[in-house]
Amino acid sequence: MENTTTGIIDVDVHNQLRGPGDLLPYLAEPWRSRVAEFGIGMPDRGYPSPIGVLRKDCIPPAGGPPASDPDYLVKDLIEPYGIEYAILTGHLMDVSTMHDPDYAAAIASAYNDYLTEKWLPQHASFRGMIVVGTQDPALAVKEIERMAGRPGIVGIVMGSAQRAPLGQRQYHPIYEAAQRHGLPVAIHPGGEGAGGTPPPTPSGYPTRYLEYHTCLSLNYMAHLVSLICEGVFEKFPELKFVMLEGGIAWLPHLLWRLDKNYKGLRSTVPWLKRLPSEYVRDHVMFSTQPIEEPEDPRDLLTIFDMIDAENLLMFSSDYPHWDNDNPDAILKRLRPDARRKIFYENAKRLYRL
Repeated sequence: MENTTTGIIDVDVHNQLRGPGDLLPYLAEPWRSRVAEFGIGMPDRGYPSPIGVLRKDCIPPAGGPPASDPDYLVKDLIEPYGIEYAILTGHLMDVSTMHDPDYAAAIASAYNDYLTEKWLPQHASFRGMIVVGTQDPALAVKEIERMAGRPGIVGIVMGSAQRAPLGQRQYHPIYEAAQRHGLPVAIHPGGEGAGGTPPPTPSGYPTRYLEYHTCLSLNYMAHLVSLICEGVFEKFPELKFVMLEGGIAWLPHLLWRLDKNYKGLRSTVPWLKRLPSEYVRDHVMFSTQPIEEPEDPRDLLTIFDMIDAENLLMFSSDYPHWDNDNPDAILKRLRPDARRKIFYENAKRLYRL
């Protein structure tokens, strides 16, 4: 396999547990016995993929789920593509869908300890994200304070399946802690409609996984508009957000509409001092996967020009998901300088690597 891209940082790699037992050494009672007997018990979103979610060719030779063996992940992803850094986002960011805030916080803490002990020391490329639940923001802040500053920790990740839009003030203590520690906050989809969260679309529950999977970006739009209109970036001027795995082609029309409406309704958000689109340019980054694929590839380049993609987009493989991308297969039409920004420089700057 020939690597045609020099300098790569992958901002969304889904390392997996081998099983719930991986968390047992890091759980106190009564949670340890609960997980040992019943598993983690993440609420079901109700939309299983008929083709699976994880690639079967990523299963480690010794067995276990795809991406559950650090050594094999290095051999299968890091080394073939010359990836300098892999940001490990895990697969438990959906703890915010759980009904019990104490149990959700315990699972998040156990995973974070497991990550820092069993994954981050295993390879020089690995960097980690702190998983937090948002049901009780005070517990999330406590976890950030506990984990921030540990070797290899570069950010915070939480699911986009939330009980309320993420700009609302109940979440602000989390953002204050993130800003204070210089940690970007990433939003990642996957649990929409599960547990205590609203339906996965504004119109209710779709019928099939195809519909569910296609409409995930609707949730992203709502969170992004909320973050801007609630004044999060005025209140926390150093805070950075990362929108992972939600697409990018929807961004121009959303910002056009938001800027236009703001001009007529700015009295309802008097704390905003600039056009909404300007906050996005200064505070929000996006990931490539799943990149939209128009029939004419030039149409995507037009969208890139509209949003200044070379300065707000970062490469993500989404390994080992079924639709993951390798760096040699995407964005080949970009100028070399724009490609280097997206594949390397933007992430290096954001995560201070």
